Amino acid sequence: MTKPLDIALVGASGRMGKAVVQALVHAQHARLAVALTHADSAHIGKDSGTLAGANENNIPITADITQVAQADVVIDFGLAEGLEQRVQAYVQHAIPAVICVTGLTSSQIHSLHQGAQIIPLLHAANTSVGINLLAALTAEASRVLGTEADIEILEAHHTRKLDAPSGTALVLGEAAAQGRGQRLDDVAELNRNDPSHRYEKGSIGFATLRAGDIVGEHTVYLVVDGERIELSHRVSKRSTFADGALRAARWLAEQKAPGLYAMKDVLGLDAKG
Repeated sequence: MTKPLDIALVGASGRMGKAVVQALVHAQHARLAVALTHADSAHIGKDSGTLAGANENNIPITADITQVAQADVVIDFGLAEGLEQRVQAYVQHAIPAVICVTGLTSSQIHSLHQGAQIIPLLHAANTSVGINLLAALTAEASRVLGTEADIEILEAHHTRKLDAPSGTALVLGEAAAQGRGQRLDDVAELNRNDPSHRYEKGSIGFATLRAGDIVGEHTVYLVVDGERIELSHRVSKRSTFADGALRAARWLAEQKAPGLYAMKDVLGLDAKG
């Protein structure tokens, strides 16, 4: 019988961390080994299963990052703050890690690239299978329509989400830009409401909604004269992301070569169109 994959979960006291704990209760080939949170958390010492609304699992919440050495792979849904130090710990202990943190700075992204020279790392702004399919479809539609199409991306999330536009919206923007041979940084328009920003052909616009308990909704509009294509994805429960993170962790644990991977690698997709 194959030994279950031991998971170290960072961000175990957060909304997504709790969803992963719940998903692991029913997982056949993976189990929770370590439940981590940040040093200032009020949940340190609590049972991670009970905190997640599942049965007691006798795995207490801890802030001791060295405990990742007990695991086969890390799933990191922690805060962006402190990510660089956590990546250093994963490298030190030679533990591959699925990084599900959004809103990263250029310095944090650089730390991922550095770490990926030594261990397998996977960065996923969104672990949903469906949203990664949407990125591939967006890239293909953008490639076919080219700069004749106006592209706008609308995203909606709950009121406690901090980054805007969402990391997923930016992933979709990257796919759209790559599809027609652009760099997103050159064409992204983040403030259509600013009257001083005149519309420029070939730009990619972003709009944000924050309301209630919306888990996540994204729509890509590709509009040409006389017709438009709308590519949409909606999530109704966080277990969708938890299941995707576990799928990514199982895949990453099998990778022997260092590198910075993405969900498209897990799913066998070419998001570049």
